Amino acid sequence: MSIKVSIDASGGDYGIPTTIVAGIKALGAFLDLHLVFVGDQSSIQAELDKHPHAKKYAKRFSVTHASETIAMHESPSIALRKKKDSSMRVAINLVKDGTTDACVSAGNTGALMAISRFVLKTIKGIDRPAIMGRMPTMGGHIHMLDLGANVDSKPEALLEFAIMGAIAVKYTENITSPTVGLLNIGEEEMKGNDKIKKTSELLKASNLNYVGFIEGNDIYKGTVDLVVCDGFEGNIALKASEGVASMMGHYLKRAFTKNIFTKLIALIATPVLKDFKSSLDPGKYNGASLLGLRGIVVKSHGSANADSFFQAIKEAYLEVQVKITEKIATQVSLELKQNHE
Repeated sequence: MSIKVSIDASGGDYGIPTTIVAGIKALGAFLDLHLVFVGDQSSIQAELDKHPHAKKYAKRFSVTHASETIAMHESPSIALRKKKDSSMRVAINLVKDGTTDACVSAGNTGALMAISRFVLKTIKGIDRPAIMGRMPTMGGHIHMLDLGANVDSKPEALLEFAIMGAIAVKYTENITSPTVGLLNIGEEEMKGNDKIKKTSELLKASNLNYVGFIEGNDIYKGTVDLVVCDGFEGNIALKASEGVASMMGHYLKRAFTKNIFTKLIALIATPVLKDFKSSLDPGKYNGASLLGLRGIVVKSHGSANADSFFQAIKEAYLEVQVKITEKIATQVSLELKQNHE
C-alpha cells in the first residue's frame, strides 16, 4: 500500500524551489511514497520542469492548484477565516478528505496549528494538540513537547502531551518503553511551582515510564527519551539550542580563519569540522509533529533548505507507516477508561 503526503509547496521562507527539490529527493528515498504538491500550479510545474529527475517519478506525484499563500507574519485568525484557498489549507483539506495520509508545511506555525485543528479536529479525549520535535544530544537525539503550540498549559494537558509523545517515540523510534522526564528548575521533589508538582503526581499515577524531574542541561545529555514541558518553556529551549549551535559555528569559523596558520589547521581538521557541523545542524532534526489531531501534520522549520525539508517529509512518512494517529487514539481511550474506573 502506498503512502500519500500532501506538500504545502508554497509555504516557508523559500517556498516552491525548495519543497520541489526536497519532494523529488523523498520520492527517490521511499519507493512507496506518493506526493501531492499544493500551490500555484504554473510555478510548481516550472520547478518540476527544471528538475533532472522529475520525469522519472512523474507517476508518483501530482499537483493541486491553490490560489493563495499564507505569509509568515499573518495572524492565524486571518489565515483561517480569509484564506480558504491557501496552499496550507488545501494541503490539510486533502488529509481531511482522505486523498493523502499526511501533510507537511514550512509555513506560519500559528496558522498551521489553527487550520489543522479547525479542519481535522482533535482526537477524542485530547483537549489541545501539541508540537513535538527532536533535539540533538551527546548520544544522538531526544524528543520534546510542547514546543510552542500551547502556553500556560494545565497539568492535565501536560499529561496528555506526555501520553501522546511517549506513543510517538515508541513507534517511530522503536523504543519499547520510552523514558519520560518533566522539565523543571531542579531534580529535587520540592523544586518547581504548583503546576509542575501536580503534573508530576499525574505522571507518577500513569502507565508511562516516568523518571521524574529533569533540568535544562539534561536535555542535551540525553537523560530521557521524551521531555515534557509547557509550550512557553519548550519554545524558549528550542530557540536557545538553535542559537547556541549558531554561536558555536560562528566562533569556530572565526578562530580557524584568523590567519594563515589557523587556516592550515582548519584544512587538516576538515573531516572533524564537518562531523561537528553535522551533529549540531538543526536541519538534521527538522520536522515537528502536531500530535493530537485526527490526521498527521508535520511542521518544517520556515527557513529549511531542501535537505532539511526532506527530513520533515521523512517524519510524516514514518508516522503514516506506523499509524501514529490510530495508536494515540487507542492509548488515550484506554487511559480515559482507567481514570473513570
